Amino acid sequence: MRLPETHYAKSDGVNIAYQVLGDGSMDLVHVPPFISNLELQWDDQPQARYLRRLSSFSRLIMFDKRGTGLSDRVDVASLEERMDDVRAVMDAAGSERAVVFGSSEGGALAILFSVTYPERVSALVLYGAYPRLSWAPDYPNGIEASEELLGEFESQWGRVGGGLPLSFLHPGRADDRAYQEALARWDRLSASPGAAAAILRMILGIDVRHLLSAIRVPTLVVYRTADVVHAEGSRYLGAHIPGAKSVELPGDVYFPYRGDQDAVLAEIEEFLTGVRPSPLPDRVLATVLFTDIVGSTQTAADVGDRRWRELLEHHEAISEREIERERGRLIKSTGDGVLATFDGPARAVRCACAIRDAVQRSEIEIRAGVHTGEIELLGDDVGGIAVHIGQRVLSVAGPSEVLVSRTVVDLVAGSGLEFKDYGEHALKGVPGSWRLFSVGV
Repeated sequence: MRLPETHYAKSDGVNIAYQVLGDGSMDLVHVPPFISNLELQWDDQPQARYLRRLSSFSRLIMFDKRGTGLSDRVDVASLEERMDDVRAVMDAAGSERAVVFGSSEGGALAILFSVTYPERVSALVLYGAYPRLSWAPDYPNGIEASEELLGEFESQWGRVGGGLPLSFLHPGRADDRAYQEALARWDRLSASPGAAAAILRMILGIDVRHLLSAIRVPTLVVYRTADVVHAEGSRYLGAHIPGAKSVELPGDVYFPYRGDQDAVLAEIEEFLTGVRPSPLPDRVLATVLFTDIVGSTQTAADVGDRRWRELLEHHEAISEREIERERGRLIKSTGDGVLATFDGPARAVRCACAIRDAVQRSEIEIRAGVHTGEIELLGDDVGGIAVHIGQRVLSVAGPSEVLVSRTVVDLVAGSGLEFKDYGEHALKGVPGSWRLFSVGV
């Protein structure tokens, strides 16, 4: 799917990058949290899905705050200067009046804009937001950050395990190395170490509690109950913004697009449109594809750590490219392989063969397993017996082989794909015997 074009708005001589997506009857200005990157965000499938869902009922206006992402990298800006940036983006996008949606630190900016320019704000949505972040005698739920801690934050920025800790933002994946690496890359491409530290210092000085009573637009406050950094601040907002609707959802993940993003989106859509979307099915028919690198441990030992990392990155890049080409969804990396889902088995088989053929030009080879069945949608992940079967089909495959279940063969009749009977096999943990087929080279 084509990505929205990046444009630039001038705000007091500073270039502010923005994108517009959708053609809904209402404008929705998305004020990002701490840091963002307008183009990198589309590489993250859960985040891309989340933004497209917002654009399904609005004309979504997104921007990178000054000093971050694709906007000019300038000295840290005040909240007032950033408020002017919101106005400049709205003017450039031709938006007279909009819903202003702020997440985390973006919530304070959204609040300031809504009370300064109430004629330009039709509603206010706050997710995981807070009136202030730092501790004070009359705000005991804030955090305390010493200069030593801020110095450490800057020195570790962009490194795996640096930046804002996953133990706070997404506890369930705090030990996920691939996830940590992806977030470190996000940090590096969204802000420099000095900018990130300067922005954090600015955030620690923000306090908009005195503005809350002046909010006169319909306001929705959404947060997750066990979000240890943001939940108490959101509760404060809900209690002090006149007439605000406050919704507490289960979960401990800060990122609105991870975990149960549909619950967050449903609350926002119903608040803004008066219509709650029909719940998405939690079980669907899909084709699962598993791949892994053959003899990965021995190969890593033979080529050394540096070359092995290069080979893994090469494999991941090829896998992502071919999965996207066949309209699949990359669920996750498995370390030396991938799990992806497709809405058609022929596309999954073609994808597996394309990955196999592409990596053969390097020092690695893969094997793959494909199965079609009913899967469970578990937020960003998938589960169910069909996923288990797909993984077991993979375990039977030899080097450079793509094995598929009988179900796949039956569903791709007429596709031009050729298969060879691979015999009956017992799949560990799966009842009965399963006839498997190899895909012709």
